[in-house]
Amino acid sequence: MRMLVHVRFPHGKFNAAVRDGTVGAKVELILAETQAEAVYFTEYNGQRCAIMIVDVADPSRVPRIAEPWFLEFNADVEFHIAMTPADLNRAGLDDLGQKWG
Repeated sequence: MRMLVHVRFPHGKFNAAVRDGTVGAKVELILAETQAEAVYFTEYNGQRCAIMIVDVADPSRVPRIAEPWFLEFNADVEFHIAMTPADLNRAGLDDLGQKWG
């Protein structure tokens, strides 16, 4: 299942890694393990963030994606189901509207 993973980095721990020169290596290692389809770095509500698209075939994979961010950066990590237009078409919204609307 395709998931959007939103990672928010606290300033203190991330700043410390920037200052000591380890942030790049830490992020690269985590991303290599994550094998995301896409990764974007941005700002969200004044915090550094990463937004990733990952395929989570099994729920047991969630800790392998989240724990490195928790342990290296004390980051907050959220998982959201992401659908393509084809996925949404298969959802049967018209039938659900008829049944429940």
